[in-house]
This record gives sequence, C-alpha cells and structure tokens, in this order.
Amino acid sequence: MAVWIQAQQLQGDALHQMQSLYGQHFPIEVRHYLSQWIEGQLWDAIDLENPQEEFKAKRLLDSLIQELQNKAEHQVGEDGFLLKIKLGHYASQLKSTYDRCPLELVRCIKHILYTEQRLVREATNSSSPVGGMMDSMSQKYQQINQAFEELRLLTQDTENDLRKLQHNQEYFIIQYQESLRIQAQLTSLATLPPADRQLREPALLNKRATVEAWLTREANTLQKYRLDLAEKHQKTLQLLRKQQTIILDDELIQWKRRQQLAGNGGPPEGGLDILQSWCEKLAETIWQNRQQIRRAEHLRQQLPIPGPIEELLNELNSTITDIISALVTSTFIIEKQPPQVLKTQTKFAATVRLLVGGKLNVHMNPPQVKATIISEQQAKALLKNENTRNDSSGEILNNNCVMEYHQTTGTLSAHFRNMSLKRIKRSDRRGAESVTEEKFTILFESQFSVGSNELVFQVKTLSLPVVVIVHGSQDNNATATVLWDNAFAEPVSRTPGPRLNGPVCPHGGGWRGDTPHSH
Repeated sequence: MAVWIQAQQLQGDALHQMQSLYGQHFPIEVRHYLSQWIEGQLWDAIDLENPQEEFKAKRLLDSLIQELQNKAEHQVGEDGFLLKIKLGHYASQLKSTYDRCPLELVRCIKHILYTEQRLVREATNSSSPVGGMMDSMSQKYQQINQAFEELRLLTQDTENDLRKLQHNQEYFIIQYQESLRIQAQLTSLATLPPADRQLREPALLNKRATVEAWLTREANTLQKYRLDLAEKHQKTLQLLRKQQTIILDDELIQWKRRQQLAGNGGPPEGGLDILQSWCEKLAETIWQNRQQIRRAEHLRQQLPIPGPIEELLNELNSTITDIISALVTSTFIIEKQPPQVLKTQTKFAATVRLLVGGKLNVHMNPPQVKATIISEQQAKALLKNENTRNDSSGEILNNNCVMEYHQTTGTLSAHFRNMSLKRIKRSDRRGAESVTEEKFTILFESQFSVGSNELVFQVKTLSLPVVVIVHGSQDNNATATVLWDNAFAEPVSRTPGPRLNGPVCPHGGGWRGDTPHSH
C-alpha cells in the first residue's frame, strides 16, 4: 500500500508529527496530489554529499515542477479553478526555492518519506506481535513529551513571577524616591522660621513614617518573591537535568551503539530527527531559564537587599551553564562515520553534526571543524581528561571543513567529502601482524560561541576505532579487528570533564564500545 495512503490514517501525536513535516518549504498539497509520482522516484539513489549529483537532483526538480503544472492544467470546474491557481503557485514557489540548490529538495523529500515510513511502521507495529516493544517505546516517548510539557509550564510560571517581581520592584523604587523627596523637604524646613516649621513638620514626619513602614514591608515581600522564584528555578533545573540525562545518556548513547553495530552489518541506526527535536527543546528551555536567571540577577543588582539571594543566583547561574555546556558538547556527534578500515592515499568521507546548532544560532557564525588522526593511547588519555600533547599520528589531507546550515531540515553539519590519509605514524612494531591490530581514531574538534559570545565552547568527538592499512592484502585482518571491537564493546555513559578556554571541554567514556563524545 502506498505510504501516503497509510500516512493519512495516522492519529494523535503521529498525525501531528506527520503534519509538521510540511510547510512553505514543501506544501502538504504537493505531497497529496503527486503522492504516486513522489513515491515512484529513486530519491535514495542520489548521494547528497556528492556535488556531482546535483544534475540528477535538478532533473528531479524540473520533473516535479512539470508534474505540478500538468496536474494544474487538468483541473476543471469551480473547485478545480482554485486548485489550478494553487498548484501553479506551488510550482513557482518550489522552483524559486530550490532552483539554485536542488540537492536540498532531495534532502527535504528524503527526510519526509523516511519520517512518514517510520510513523506508519510504528503505528502498524503497535497492533502486531511485537506491539509490546513498540508500546514500550511509545510510552517512553510519551513520558519524554510529558516532561517537556511540565518544563514548559514551569518556565511559563517563572516568567510570570519574574514579570510580577519586576513590576513590584519598579513601584518600590518609585516609593523609595518619594521617601528621599520627603526627607529633602524635611531638611529644607531648617531654613524656615520656627512657626512655619512647626506647622509643616508633623505632616511630613507622619508621611515619612508611613512610606518607610511600607518600604520595610515591601522589601521583605520582594526578598520573599526573589527566594520563591529561585526555588522554582531550582525545581526546573532539577527536572531539566533529569530530562537531559534520559535523552543524552540513554537515547543518544543507544543511537551511537546502533551506529556501531550497523558497521558490522546490523540494522541501520535510524535517523536523528527525533533526537534533534528533543535536544532543540532542551536547548530552548535551558536558554529561556538562563535568561530568566540573568534578569533576576539584574534586578538584584538594581536593588540590593541583604540576604541569601545573591549566593542562590550564583549557584543557579553556575548550574544552568553546566547544563547547557553538557548539552552542546554531547550533541556534537559523528552522523556518518569514516570507514573503520582506512587505506592510505585513498579518499574517504565523514559527516559531523551539531544537533542544537540551529536552535542556538551557531550557524550565524559558522564554525570550522578540524579532523586529526590519533592513536589508541592518545584517545584513551583524552577520554580520561588527561593532558595530552596535540601530536597527531598521521597527516590527513582536506581535514578542515566549515559547518553548513540546511534550512529545510534545520541541521547544522560539516561534510568532509574528500579527506585522504597521506601518511600514518605507528607505534613500535611488535610483529608482522600487529599493523592490522593497531587501532587509531579520527578526532573531530571545533570551537564556537553562542549568545553574542556569552559562552565559548570547545567541542571534540572521536570516531569509532580505525585500523590503517597500506595494501589490500591487509584488509581481511583489519576488518576482523574492527568487527570484533564493534561487536563486544560496551556502551558507557558520559563522565564529567575539566574546562578548557570557556565553560566546557571534551569528556567521554570508554573508547572501545562507544562512539566517544564530548562534554
């Protein structure tokens, strides 16, 4: 059965996810009226990382536009007239959007088809013998979404409290200025004759006493508001940490493990769209709370009141910085691994992606990513956060790449298309066969800032273990090494690391068994 027919039968959250795939970049009406044609094209045959495939993408774009125009021409009647105009408009819109970047259209449609197929598969499996597993997954996803809704409500609540605090504080400052004005009037009475002073002084003294009593009460009220707001932020940050741990230490680690097993011929690791959407929600919520905490600190500086609030705000600011640092560095990942058996003087590719790059506007000043090959010993030292020299174990050509933002999919990634290992520096030989047992890894590192250079991040991530060969005869033994490593490695969770030139730095877990990642 056609995917689109099944997709139209989705319900609830699955239907909402499907609808969210469409917009001005690709209208749902185009998917509906050209469903058979769209599903009949070989979109997967086009390599998005190969610029030479652009002519194929252009041909598909032209065919799509022609199909739309043909569909429009065949519309008759009153309803058909309106549809004819709409389809013609969509044809012009798609041509304008993708004429100069047809590969982006292919990327967009592949993303749509993959997501629809996944949603249909999940809906179908829920009523099949393996439905229990899918129900469990759906329940987990539902719990994650419920936690995001709770975070949204908490963040909205603290936003309302912060506005109330600001309003009350502004009124307090006005009344404080009034008390100063009264005091100035009392001081000026000294220049008046005694009779005039005695006539006016009692009223001013009474007014001053009333205002000062109000200021004392209101100062206590403002301090209570500040403490209550800080306690609410503490609750929000606790839930944020818990949610982030589930997404980064469970879901993302599992994806990396599936990626590793896929290298042994296992099932594909699956897309990153859901993970990216979760990470982006985390980034958005963290940033909103960070801005709230900064505004609360500004209010405190504007009107200092003795009490524990200064220390509380410092703790909150430190905590929220740690949380966003962990998120940013952990979501700098390798989407497409380099080959694990790497032959010198041979071209190879890899793709690195920052899952929160679009949400944090990192693409406004695109960072550069550098790839370096290092030894197993250097990788282990790096994962233990030991100080290591920046010596590489070889020379990679074309090892620098600027991250690109793809607006249609919201992804920020660096595509290394033409890397080549020019030479390799090995450790001391222990035997003729040790060459195919010696493991290396590709280290990808970058630096960028977010929030108008408020935070500067240094991020690093390591590829799966790589065995370097110089001759085809070594391929079988090298493959055996990486197959064994992939199969029997155990995933590990993130571990904290020290800070480098900013709020964050790399961290990792065991190299063998996990795609190492930064924190």
